[in-house]
Amino acid sequence: MATIRIPEQKVILCGEYGVGKSSLFRRFTNNTFVTATDRKSTLGLDHYEKTYHVCDRDVKLQLWDTGGMERVASITSSYYKFAEAAILVFSLDNSSSFNALSQHLLDIVTYAESAKIFLCGNKSDLVSDLPQVTDSEIETFCEQCHNLISGIYKTSCKTTSGLDDMFTDIAFQLVHSNRSRLELQSMEKHGFKISPSEDSQDEESCLC
Repeated sequence: MATIRIPEQKVILCGEYGVGKSSLFRRFTNNTFVTATDRKSTLGLDHYEKTYHVCDRDVKLQLWDTGGMERVASITSSYYKFAEAAILVFSLDNSSSFNALSQHLLDIVTYAESAKIFLCGNKSDLVSDLPQVTDSEIETFCEQCHNLISGIYKTSCKTTSGLDDMFTDIAFQLVHSNRSRLELQSMEKHGFKISPSEDSQDEESCLC
C-alpha cells in the first residue's frame, strides 16, 4: 500500500519561562540535553521538522519554540498562526508554572483556535515522593478545560523519559484528524455525507 503524506503540521510549545520548552525542542531537534549552568540564552523563534510514520501515513511535525521570547507580545500572531497542535508545558516541580497554565490555554484558544492541545508535565526526573504538582491537580485542571486537552504526558528532557511516546502520540492524533478531514471532504465532493459515528469507527479500525 502506498504511503499517504499528510500536510506539514505546525506544533507550538507554550508555557511559562523556565519550564523546559527549549530543552524539549533540543531533544526533538538533535537529541541533546544541556544543563542549566551550560545553557546559553537564545532569543528568537525557531522551528525544526521531523517525519513520523503512522498507519500507512507520513506526517511531518514542525515543532516551534519561542527561544525565550514568550514574554514579547509581538510574537503572538506569527507564533500561533496556523498551529495544528499546541503543547502546554509546565514543570512538575514548580506549582507556579502549573497555576499559570490557564492564561497560556486562553492564548492558544484565542490565537490558534483549531489547534489540538496537549498537556506536558516536564522535569519528571526532579520529582520526589511528594511532587509539587499532583496527579489529582492535573486531573482537575483537565476537567475544568471541558475536553480541550487531547493528551497528558510526563516527560524528562534529562533522561528522555516520555518524550518519544508524547511526540508519537501527537503525530498519531494529527494523522487521524487530517485523515478524517480529507476523507470527509472527498465524500462531500462526490455528493456523499458521513455521520460522526461512521467517521469514528473508521478511525478505530486503524491499529498501530
